[in-house]
Amino acid sequence: MEDYRFTAFEKNGETLFDEVWNFENDLQAKQEGQKKIEEIGAAEKTHRLVNSQGKLILFHI
Repeated sequence: MEDYRFTAFEKNGETLFDEVWNFENDLQAKQEGQKKIEEIGAAEKTHRLVNSQGKLILFHI
């Protein structure tokens, strides 16, 4: 399992989420991460998901 950091923000810059999620690889992180983002209600908020090397996996403004 690899660590991925998820962060989501309000338009005013307030941090809504700053969490570490675990996935097997970048593909699973992209697919399962998107589902999890929708479940927590952050799909329309500014958010990003990056792997432990800093590679951007998901991003939304």
